[in-house]
Amino acid sequence: MKKLIPVVIMVILSSVSYAQIDKDQLALTVSKAEDQNLTKLKEYIWKRSSQVMVDNQLKLTTITEFSFDATGKLVPKMVDAKTTVEKKPGLRGAAQKSAAEDKADYIEKALGLSLSYAFMTKGELMDFFDKATITEKDGFIEAVATNVNVPNDRLFVKIDPKTHLFIYKEFSSFMGKDPVDGKLSYDKFSNGTMHGTTTVLNMPAQKMKIEGTNQDYTIRVK
Repeated sequence: MKKLIPVVIMVILSSVSYAQIDKDQLALTVSKAEDQNLTKLKEYIWKRSSQVMVDNQLKLTTITEFSFDATGKLVPKMVDAKTTVEKKPGLRGAAQKSAAEDKADYIEKALGLSLSYAFMTKGELMDFFDKATITEKDGFIEAVATNVNVPNDRLFVKIDPKTHLFIYKEFSSFMGKDPVDGKLSYDKFSNGTMHGTTTVLNMPAQKMKIEGTNQDYTIRVK
């Protein structure tokens, strides 16, 4: 019994010290790690293949190319879109095309919304961690907060304590009045650069789900 007491005390002290973590310091550490990682990521261009499901049926596949411009801004560009819906003739076909274009625009806006949670500025990170509830679970740092980018949204993140880089994000947000839920997963290149791998978005107002996969990461030619 006496041998167990020191172990119990150590566990309790560990929990207390972690609960009292300096949020500002964590935000600065994560922000610095993210900034260094982003510098490496800016050397790449890549594509994202997105499958759009409506009522659980594949309706559209889009290919979006990503690169950073001279100012450091991430620029998405849709380079291809293929639909599984057979085009109808005449006016019905024209109306169908217009509806498809509206869907594509909605999809790009939803994917753009996900980028606002995927790439956050130092100020946004500081604000997030200031609001967040921070815990440790299964060897990772977890943080969750509401009212992050828009009123009543929610962002949950999982951080690798060794690198202080994000390995997973989950958010619930809005496009206008339409709710959007997203899950963002990350992985690491052999050189240590963390990058996005998959994006899953649910948009119940449109009965739509998007499953996006990042691919063809290539170091840009200078």
